[in-house]
Amino acid sequence: MVFYDLPFDTKQNVRSYNTFRNNLFKEGFHMMQYSIYSKVCYNKESVDFVIKRINKFLPKLGNVRFLTITEKQYQNIKVVVGKKSNEELIIDDRRLIEI
Repeated sequence: MVFYDLPFDTKQNVRSYNTFRNNLFKEGFHMMQYSIYSKVCYNKESVDFVIKRINKFLPKLGNVRFLTITEKQYQNIKVVVGKKSNEELIIDDRRLIEI
């Protein structure tokens, strides 16, 4: 999971924000909430690889954090207001193998 808080006060910062956000989508992340993005990685090496790639396009200003949780921990996230997005429901279903 990637959490970020980026400045939005100048055109350059907005451009930097959009570039960062678009690159997260290119890396396969989906938006859970504003400024919170997640991606399924299958092992620790995959997580390290993704973090290394994100480090190449980090914005110069703001605050960006990574959090690695297991699939089970992710599934235990409780939505207390609203509902899971369609993308989150699809990710939850990825565990099923159709034959």
